Amino acid sequence: MPGSKLGVGIIGVNPAWGWAATAHIPALRALSNYYEIRALSASSPEAARAAGEAFGVAAVFSHHAEMVEQPDVDVVAVTVKVPHHRELVSAALAAGTAVYCEWPLGRDLDDARAMAALAAELGLRTVVGLQARQAPAIEFVRELLSNGYVGEVLSTTMIGVSVAGDVVVQPNVYMLDANNGANLLTVAVGHSLDSLNYVLGEFVELSALSAIRRPLITAEKTREQIVKTAADQIAVIGTLASGVTASIHVREAVAGGFGLVWEINGTEGTLRITAEAALPEIFPLVVAGARGGGEPAELAVPAALMQKWPALASLEGTPAYNVGRAYAAFAADIANGTHTVPDFADAVRRHEVIAAIERAAATGERVTRS
Repeated sequence: MPGSKLGVGIIGVNPAWGWAATAHIPALRALSNYYEIRALSASSPEAARAAGEAFGVAAVFSHHAEMVEQPDVDVVAVTVKVPHHRELVSAALAAGTAVYCEWPLGRDLDDARAMAALAAELGLRTVVGLQARQAPAIEFVRELLSNGYVGEVLSTTMIGVSVAGDVVVQPNVYMLDANNGANLLTVAVGHSLDSLNYVLGEFVELSALSAIRRPLITAEKTREQIVKTAADQIAVIGTLASGVTASIHVREAVAGGFGLVWEINGTEGTLRITAEAALPEIFPLVVAGARGGGEPAELAVPAALMQKWPALASLEGTPAYNVGRAYAAFAADIANGTHTVPDFADAVRRHEVIAAIERAAATGERVTRS
């Protein structure tokens, strides 16, 4: 681990709500041996002062350009809405800092490629918020497969719910507009897809279907009926590089239904991973398995995986837990010269699959990926 603390500056902090307050700040506070929050940036001087007072940070800014130039900021965390990612990430990279950007990295593949290219050109470390990879259950599933628990993997199926019901919380209203780049496909499908591909490998070909089955959604606070332009049904079927047949169906605005069920079926057994929603980066995952037939029974995640970062034990079960594990792994990567957290290059690969899904759904054609 680093000999001295890494200074973090966070762009997009609201003391009352938001992902910075919910996940990043609790995670960084738990990892106080490795990180120190040294600066915050918000949308106005008033908001910046309120955030600084709420979180005990003296250096606050109402414009990101001032914050990223602070000499004691080593890592900039970008936790704002997706349409602003490219501008803010580019500014932080140009200032010479490492960047942790929330997922989706950009509004589209072009955005993601531009940010990844700039980071590579400048030789800067990056992290993208695909933190489900750091979940102990995901690490456990990879170990089970590597040890032959299911034999040869034949197929995998994932079905999940993102938003249950016809009401969306106010901060997520912008996700109903497909042009903003944050929607069912990029968020719920994107995180779920990344878990599947991280465990089982990439798609080499796929077909897809998307639809808007409930075109009106109610905004929670204003009770306004919002016309939705982003799909609320995404179904994908394809073949992974290993030959595995894979299918995914994630939907929203449904009444009931299990949040996430992901099965991996092999010649010798089955693994079943479940959660309360198709957001494996946030919700705790339960792993069950069966060998040689029968109903899968819960398998305990090894203590060694759960206790990998003891400082985060108090966050287990919260949205900050996997974010904290990503930050801890990033600190170790910097100290050891390793690469264990997903970076902007990994984000580009995920954006490429999302673009392929969009193309397949729009044309009705099967898309082959190199």
